[in-house]
Amino acid sequence: MSQTQRTIYTATTDPEPSAREIENQRRCRAAAAEGMVLLKNEGVLPLKEHAAVALYGRGVRRTVKGGTGSGSVNERRVVSIYEGMLNAGFRVTTDAWLDDYDRQYASANERWKEEIGQKTRNSWNFEVFAKTPFEAPTGGPVTPTEADVAIFVVSRIAGENADRRAEPGDYAFSREEEALLRDICTYYDKVILVINAGGQMDLTVMDRYKNIAGLLIMGLPGMEAGAAFADLLLGRVVPSGKLADSWAFAYQDFPCADEYSHNDGNTYMEYYREGIYVGYRYFDTFDIPVRYGFGYGLSYTRFSLHTDSVTLAGTELQVSVTVTNTGSTCSGKEVVQVYATCPDGRMAKEYRRLVGFAKTKLLAPGQAQQLTIRVPAEMLKSYDEALPGWVLEKGAYYIWVGNSLESAALAAQLRLDEDAVLERTRNECFRIVEMEEKQADAQRDTFKRARCARLAAEQGLPVLELKAEAFATRTVCYRTNCQLAREETRALVDSLTGEQKLLLANGELYKDGTWTPLHGEPSTPGAVGETSRCAVEQGIPNLLMADGPAGLRLLPRYREKDGQLLRAKSRMGYSEGQIIAVEDGYVPVEGEVTHYQYCTAIPSGAQIAQSWNTELAGDMGRLVAVEMEEFGIAIWLAPGINIHRNPLCGRNFEYFSEDPVLAGNLAAAITRGVQQTPRLAVMVKHLACNNQEDNRHFSNSVVSERALREIYLRNFEIAVKEGEPWCVMSSYNLLNGVHAANNFALCTSILRCEWGFRGFVSTDWKTTVHDGGCTAAGCMRAGNDLVMPGYEFDVRNLERELSDGTLDIKEVNACLSRLVYVIRGLRS
Repeated sequence: MSQTQRTIYTATTDPEPSAREIENQRRCRAAAAEGMVLLKNEGVLPLKEHAAVALYGRGVRRTVKGGTGSGSVNERRVVSIYEGMLNAGFRVTTDAWLDDYDRQYASANERWKEEIGQKTRNSWNFEVFAKTPFEAPTGGPVTPTEADVAIFVVSRIAGENADRRAEPGDYAFSREEEALLRDICTYYDKVILVINAGGQMDLTVMDRYKNIAGLLIMGLPGMEAGAAFADLLLGRVVPSGKLADSWAFAYQDFPCADEYSHNDGNTYMEYYREGIYVGYRYFDTFDIPVRYGFGYGLSYTRFSLHTDSVTLAGTELQVSVTVTNTGSTCSGKEVVQVYATCPDGRMAKEYRRLVGFAKTKLLAPGQAQQLTIRVPAEMLKSYDEALPGWVLEKGAYYIWVGNSLESAALAAQLRLDEDAVLERTRNECFRIVEMEEKQADAQRDTFKRARCARLAAEQGLPVLELKAEAFATRTVCYRTNCQLAREETRALVDSLTGEQKLLLANGELYKDGTWTPLHGEPSTPGAVGETSRCAVEQGIPNLLMADGPAGLRLLPRYREKDGQLLRAKSRMGYSEGQIIAVEDGYVPVEGEVTHYQYCTAIPSGAQIAQSWNTELAGDMGRLVAVEMEEFGIAIWLAPGINIHRNPLCGRNFEYFSEDPVLAGNLAAAITRGVQQTPRLAVMVKHLACNNQEDNRHFSNSVVSERALREIYLRNFEIAVKEGEPWCVMSSYNLLNGVHAANNFALCTSILRCEWGFRGFVSTDWKTTVHDGGCTAAGCMRAGNDLVMPGYEFDVRNLERELSDGTLDIKEVNACLSRLVYVIRGLRS
């Protein structure tokens, strides 16, 4: 763009909230409440209108709406718990305590900012922020007040580039927090504990303080957090959320507790020794008790579930369940969950796995709804490394139905006469070291499956007969990167000059050859990247991409004068050329124009997962699509769908669940929600095994082929096949010794040849900044089509390897053909 050309800005110059903002906040509020999970309620909830409430904790006035890093959004404002409750008519009796806390918080925050400033020394260093967490104060002593109930809000915040700690003040309550809770329980008869965090915590305090009458997992609900919280406490919204993760009695109960991330002092090698036994699959198979189990959640009303029938339609199970609201006062929603016990044949299996779910509409007292949950037989498949491929092993399959894993009751039995091979593949991700995986006890597994058979017989459940001959075996045709070039755009790519091809394979280069955070396309400042503008005249326009997955991370306010954005060095250490953000209270000088581009901070991925509602997930996608159109964003860098392997992963709040079926289906719903709007796309991330944030660029995930396929890729497989995203993002980490972005097995063999993905693959930002590791040329060889965000040294790496013959121009052309295919598809 020439210096004299005036930029066409997408933001508004009107400072007032737009109709779009107001409508999206309403939808965000409803979604936030539906993702909250009530775990204990001894008659304390719902509260009466105008109740007197004693509020304690950091999260009361400083409610955490989401995590840090790419999972953050620069919204107009966040409704705190305090504000939400006041607006709802509650009378807060602890203003003096909260005022004193605000003073403590402000002082501690200033000290933290000084520490950050000294560490960064005026240069942008994201690691400094990630590795220097703000330690919020706990608060002063408790003085009893005249209140009907006391609420203690425990808040935690996490984000990319750093994992959580299994220590007091993070996974566990700090001594100060427990002392505060002890005093609260001393002075108040009824106490509600609220967890305002994006993942599990140690809840041993529930055993020590018996007058904790209510426990609510508030989660990270987005910008309407406090309003949604008040809605739920008053019963305007009846709780319907269910846990998307298992909450153990102690952190040590998790199978990879001691070895995870920094816990063993080695962040370079991460051994997935638990194999397929992740989350509830481990607890359920090994009979390890949990405090609150997968799929569990209470309501203010009661529901009955009656399994009407389980039938076979070809090779698909159809489970029909009637759900009735048997309560007398509240309308509510319920979740039906279907699990399966697969036979232990040559391959040991988890005791039960989720194979389907559905949520009812809002049911009035006495109202019923019949749901039919369709379970394709492939939901019962296992990966056989010896074949290799996907198989259904012969034997008895047992189907369970309930509103949680714990409550699920045996509903049907299915018998397969012979092994059925669904798909012949090849093993792709070979381990570089031998590793012994956790094995279930064969005797216990035999006993548990024998118990299933006995229960089925006692209940007189019919046997559904399924024949192996009903299945056709698909044999995957593996092709090279070049063979997967898009014919539709091959001629256009061939017409480009050599330099254009090198530039187009990378994100847009800026004047100093680097990309700076919060820089972006001048028309849409923010955490925005863009494809190259080098071939616009040849009909290949640039596309803008914005951070996710909690909404669009754009600069909320910025200044322009005479058609140019004002830039300067940020006091927080961004590099030269940074677009100036407008701070509160700033008065523009003559000739300056302030632009506003406030976006909606939707609930976190973990919060959406707790809704168990694909329609809600789709609506969040449609909400974001409206803002993408408004601000000229073509690709949303979301959803993030990595598995919650361990509670300490710093980005678990961005991701959905410990279960790949729940995660994959919700990701597909969000994808469809965004992409039903023409010319918009999502970028599903991070492929694959991005389950650790400490040392995330160099951490090597060592995992067996079977565990990889059944757990860590299954969610991506569902998202790709059911959602059909235009784009996929590879991850930073190594997988069995190979960087994901340079991994041909991931980017080509599995993603394209096995799953049929037709879009383009992009690196994560700064993926190639690896000493002796990941390279731009390696990306092209792997079928990773685009290197982001755009660096001169990546362009020159491609140039060198093309020159010395280690990279074939045909590989580059194949990658560009897919990239151009998507660009033109989104801009047609």
